[in-house]
Amino acid sequence: MSSEVLDKIFADLLALEDRSKQKLPPVHLWGPALSGQMDLVIDREGRWIHEGGEIKRPALVKLFSSILKKENGDYYLVTPVEKWRITVDVAPFFITTVKKNIRGDQQAISCITSVGDNIVVGKTHPFWVEYVSGSDEPIPLVKIREGLDGLLSRSAFYQLVDWADSSATQIGNELSFLSMGEKFRLGLVS
Repeated sequence: MSSEVLDKIFADLLALEDRSKQKLPPVHLWGPALSGQMDLVIDREGRWIHEGGEIKRPALVKLFSSILKKENGDYYLVTPVEKWRITVDVAPFFITTVKKNIRGDQQAISCITSVGDNIVVGKTHPFWVEYVSGSDEPIPLVKIREGLDGLLSRSAFYQLVDWADSSATQIGNELSFLSMGEKFRLGLVS
């Protein structure tokens, strides 16, 4: 099925995604000189830790997440006149919820981040799984925006596994799911 037809079928989901994007400042246009390193860490569970203490105000975390930028593998908080390097443990966004949306015989998986971003897995927002060398623990990721990825929570990942289809390959049974006409691989099962 063509992407134009799928876009029409899931127009309401894509409209939610567009509304999230419209509220974002144009960080891609801002290129100030580096101001320094900020003692700010986004940990594996998406918590924002400043000088050892978690930032508990959701509105402040949402504001900071709107001015995130990634350049040459480093993460920054930027304004038109300042640029502060921060530390990100795995990914700057944390996906807390996944939803399966079915229309006719088509499926779209939507993801919601801890700061309220709403995206639909597909060509624009692909899903993939990485592994740390020496570990077989999956690191499930989705592109959120402009080089910024979201890590799926354990419960969100297991929900995808529950919805997945299994198919035999030359190296074993592979789990995968469909979203917006695209196939995304979760991994092999024994």
